[in-house]
Amino acid sequence: MNGATDERTLKLEGLAKRFDGKQPVVVFEDLSLEVRAGEFFSIVGPSGCGKSTLLQVVAGLIPASGGRVLLGGRDVTGEPAHMVYLFQQYAKSLLPWMTAEDNVIFAFNHRLGLGPRAARARAREHLAMVGLEESAAAYPWQLSGGMQQRVAIARALSADPKVLLMDEPFSSVDALTRMELHALISELWERKRFTTILVTHDVDEAIFLADRIALLTRRPARIAELIETGLARPRRAVETHEDPRFLALRHALLEGLLHRPDEANADVR
Repeated sequence: MNGATDERTLKLEGLAKRFDGKQPVVVFEDLSLEVRAGEFFSIVGPSGCGKSTLLQVVAGLIPASGGRVLLGGRDVTGEPAHMVYLFQQYAKSLLPWMTAEDNVIFAFNHRLGLGPRAARARAREHLAMVGLEESAAAYPWQLSGGMQQRVAIARALSADPKVLLMDEPFSSVDALTRMELHALISELWERKRFTTILVTHDVDEAIFLADRIALLTRRPARIAELIETGLARPRRAVETHEDPRFLALRHALLEGLLHRPDEANADVR
């Protein structure tokens, strides 16, 4: 690339966020990090440390109080065109008056300007990726929670993101559905290699999906550790969870989360 920064590379330089008021809150400060192009990166930390706030700053949804976010070497000052945010509350993110197919089309059509036939073909292609080609005409309320989240994933990927940000997207589904969605997102990531940042409170989820994990302290949050998972891909629901490396990482992360000093008690996610 002749020395140019890959447009999927994400850098945080001295990032800070505080909320002013009668009782000002410093969520994080002087936080620096590079997420490599095409990397699957997870962020874990204690409840209230500011994980979701950090992700919203990275996405340009709320402004930083200091420092910079750079995508491909350019400052993020708003919502970047090629960055997609996948929310935790899938039921609220889908438009209930639209079918699954139309929800997917809504994500990309204003960017790509495809004709009706091409738009529907693209939507069907992405619904097929998540195993929902037979549910294209269904409305969100006609689908299970796991199926709704699959539609949300199809919609996110249909916009052809260079960076995918995920804010605890699997926390509202049952354990078995969560494992199925882990396998799905891992498979899709291996196929497309978009840079991914996952915020999660689930240590097992972070390890199973990520190449690297940032362990945050309580607020004002800082990076306590950066951990390379080193697990082979493709990853399998049963085999990977029984891998001695997986178990060692799980032990280390839980120790880190449980034995950090409590620096604050109020809930800022």
